[in-house]
Order: sequence, then C-alpha cells, then structure tokens
Amino acid sequence: MGGIILFDGECNFCNASVQFIIKRDAPGYFRFASLQSDIGRQLVLQYGISPSIDSLILIEQEHAYIRSTAALKIARRLQGVWRCCYVAIIIPLAIRDVTYNIFARNRYRWFGKKESCMIPSSEQRSRFL
Repeated sequence: MGGIILFDGECNFCNASVQFIIKRDAPGYFRFASLQSDIGRQLVLQYGISPSIDSLILIEQEHAYIRSTAALKIARRLQGVWRCCYVAIIIPLAIRDVTYNIFARNRYRWFGKKESCMIPSSEQRSRFL
C-alpha cells in the first residue's frame, strides 16, 4: 500500500504541489485528500495529529509525518532528481521545521488562497480519497 498525502485544499501552493507530485509519481504510489475533506479530518483524528496542523501530512506504513519530514519522505519517492532532496533528512529536525514553518506561515500571502478545494481531473480522480 502506498502513502496518503493530506494537503491544504485552499492553498494555491499546496494544490500546485499535488499536481507536481502526481506528474513525478508515475507508479501512483501516493493518494491524496484535502485536510478540509471528511476523509482528511477523519485521518487526522485516526492518527492523533493535532487539528492545528494545517499543512502537509504524509501517512505511510501506519505512521503520520508532518512538515519537513513529510516533504522529504515524499521527495524520496518521486522520479528524477527530486529523490536526492531526501539527503536533507540529516539536517536536525528543529532547523528543518523552522524553515518549513516560515514558508507555511506565508504561503497564503505569497501564493494566494482558493475559496474552495481543487477538483481533480477525471484522470486524477482515482488518486483522491
């Protein structure tokens, strides 16, 4: 079984990131759900993730990963040079997450916010929960 990526469905950058991942995940390892969806909220509760987490979450092998750890674990599964980004996992978590949190706090200001979650194309629909 593959991983599940929970993302902020109202965030333009997050939606673009989902499209980026889909293009580089030819085997279809990842499935997706927005944090605002019923299944997204259910998975947050099921894995004991704080509801205050409003950014990237990866559920893989019965574990939930958040922030920079989630991003790096996703990168290692992508095709191309992106898997090399996983090397950054050696950077201490506190340092990685400071950088991640700064970006996450400013993502709406820098990239904008949607009024509603994205609607996947018919080809992508099977990848969404």
